[in-house]
Amino acid sequence: MNKPLIFQKSVRVAAIFFTVLSVGVGNAFAQTVSSALGNADTEIRSSFTPVSRIMYAVMAIIGVVGAISVYGKWSAGDPDTRKSAASWFGALIFAGLVLLVLKAVFGVS
Repeated sequence: MNKPLIFQKSVRVAAIFFTVLSVGVGNAFAQTVSSALGNADTEIRSSFTPVSRIMYAVMAIIGVVGAISVYGKWSAGDPDTRKSAASWFGALIFAGLVLLVLKAVFGVS
């Protein structure tokens, strides 16, 4: 049984309409995502300097607290002073490496 000619044309028109619509929506969505990623990149790069300064302050606090802790253990004659000093020094190295890796990942100098 053949379908009427008008029905076949309306199916073709609908298929073409939805194809054009989907391509248009896809392009608009891609442009929106692209601009959002560009904005995110700009915001991360602009806020990286204050974050790195805060990280340097945290590293300084870690160093001072670690030095006081190690000195207290050393003065008390605690036998695991070296272990404590190594752990505090390792914490400082780790914090510095985190900052270095973040700078490399985001390409900020």
